[in-house]
Amino acid sequence: MKNFSDELVRAIARFDNPTVMGLDPKLEYIPEFIIEHAESLFPDEPEKAAAKALWLFNKALIDAVHDIIPAIKVQFAYYELYGQQAIKTLALTIKYAQSKGMIVIADAKRNDIGSTATAYAQSIIGETPILLGETKEMFGADAVTVNAYLGIDGVKPFIDVAKEKGRGLFCLVRTSNPSAGDLQDLALEDGRKVYEAVADKVEEWGKDLIGEEGFSSVGAVCGATYPDQAVALRAIMPHAFILVPGYGAQGAGADEAVASFTKDGKGSIVNASRSLMCAWQKRDDLDPTEFAQATRDEAIDMKNKLKVALTMRKYI
Repeated sequence: MKNFSDELVRAIARFDNPTVMGLDPKLEYIPEFIIEHAESLFPDEPEKAAAKALWLFNKALIDAVHDIIPAIKVQFAYYELYGQQAIKTLALTIKYAQSKGMIVIADAKRNDIGSTATAYAQSIIGETPILLGETKEMFGADAVTVNAYLGIDGVKPFIDVAKEKGRGLFCLVRTSNPSAGDLQDLALEDGRKVYEAVADKVEEWGKDLIGEEGFSSVGAVCGATYPDQAVALRAIMPHAFILVPGYGAQGAGADEAVASFTKDGKGSIVNASRSLMCAWQKRDDLDPTEFAQATRDEAIDMKNKLKVALTMRKYI
C-alpha cells in the first residue's frame, strides 16, 4: 500500500536534498516583465491577469528546480488572496509540480471538526463525490498541514483520508512565529509544556501509518527558530516526519533547521519560501529575466548548507 512518508524519505534520498520550496507568491515578488506580459494578455480583466502572472512565475520556478528539490509547499492563503482565478492557478501549480515528479504539500492549516474536517480532507488530499456517479480530486495534494489544537476530532478525518489514499498530514506542534510561546509554552499540571503534550498526541495518532522507512505519514510542524525545542520534540516523536519552517527570511540558518533530524540525518524536510522565490531581487549580476536561475542558485546553496549542518550537528 502506498505510504506518503516512504515516498518522501525516498525522494529526499534520491535528490540528496531535504528541501521543500514554498511557492507562496505575491505580485511584488514577480519580475515586472512577467506582470506586463500578463496585463497585456488580459487588459480588461485584472483578476485573470494576476492569476496568469502567478502561474508564469510558479511554472518557471518549478522548471528551474524540479531536478534538485524533491517537493514544493503551496500556501493556500496567497492564492485565496487574489480570488477565484488564482485558486485555479493553485490547482494548476499542484498538478504541474506533480507532473515534474515533485511531492506537493498543501499548506492550508485547516482546523475544524466532524463533517467539516472531512470535507477539508477530501477536497485537499482526497476525492469529492460529485454528480453523475463520479468522484474527482479537487486539489490532489500529497499532504496537508493541519492545526491539531482542536484535538483528535479535527485530525482524524485527515488521518482517515491519508490512510485510504496514501497521503500525509503535518500537525502544528511548535510553530516558528515569535508569539507562539504565549500559548504553546504554557506548563501543564504534569510538568509538560502544551507543545510537548501535542507532540505526544501526534506520535500516538501516527502509529498506524508508520511506513517501511520508519516514519509516520502523520507528521509534525516544528519551527527552525526554536532548535533546542526541536531536539526535544524529536525525542518525543521518533516516528513523526517533521516539516521545518523558519529557514531564511524568518531568521533561522541551516544549523537551526537540522535540529529535528534524526541522528542518521533523516525524518525532516526544511522549507524555504521567500529566500528562494525572491532570490533574484538580491542579485545585481543577473537580469530580472534570469530570476529562475537565481532561485536555482539559492536552492543549491541551501542544499549545500544543510548538508554541512547535518555533518556538524550543532544541536543534538
